Amino acid sequence: MPPATTPLYNHPLPVVEYWLRSQGCTQAQDSPSRWYVKRPEWEADIYLDVEEVQVRYINASAGKDVMRAFPYSLSRHDIEDAIFTGP
Repeated sequence: MPPATTPLYNHPLPVVEYWLRSQGCTQAQDSPSRWYVKRPEWEADIYLDVEEVQVRYINASAGKDVMRAFPYSLSRHDIEDAIFTGP
């Protein structure tokens, strides 16, 4: 795996998938670009879009979803911190 300071766009797709699995994410069976993660305090859908990683935290704020997007130019470490610390 590339160093955590490497931009995510420099990670091969199998490495990105391994990284998501290591974070406890599961891949959607009907869409290989969509992932799901559940933590005790929150849950989220993660979508590997063409230009960015999109995250939808489900029922995160007063019962409403919260959307975030992170460009692949960010390091894996920065995206990991941004996504997995929750909404």
